[in-house]
Amino acid sequence: MQILFQIDVGKIRPEKALQYTLEEENLSKDVKDFATALVLGTLEHMEKVDKLIAQHSHDWPLYRIANVDRNILRLAVFELLCVPDIPHTVTINEAIELAKIFSGEGAGAFVNGILDQIWRHIQEEGKVQNTDGGQQ
Repeated sequence: MQILFQIDVGKIRPEKALQYTLEEENLSKDVKDFATALVLGTLEHMEKVDKLIAQHSHDWPLYRIANVDRNILRLAVFELLCVPDIPHTVTINEAIELAKIFSGEGAGAFVNGILDQIWRHIQEEGKVQNTDGGQQ
């Protein structure tokens, strides 16, 4: 989420944002690889992810959603769409916790509401995909 925030708000190139953030943290290679895959996957699917967020945040155009919340939602929606190894409940709960920690009061409920709607939409449309692009 922090890397996506840097790219979105700071307009930092993805490879630099990944480098800056991952070098600062004492993470295993597996965790760094996973974080990189999540960031790059989110960026690759940004148009579809943003479209889903916009469709389900009715009174909140994407540009009006708080920067932190927008990037939490982007990461979570990418996971819901393309990372079936992570249960949707885990993705949604982690997004809620991130919102509670990094965003303002009520952000957890806001993120929860949007992600619940998006998850229902994904289930109805049968759009859950494997990371290799195949349908689940």
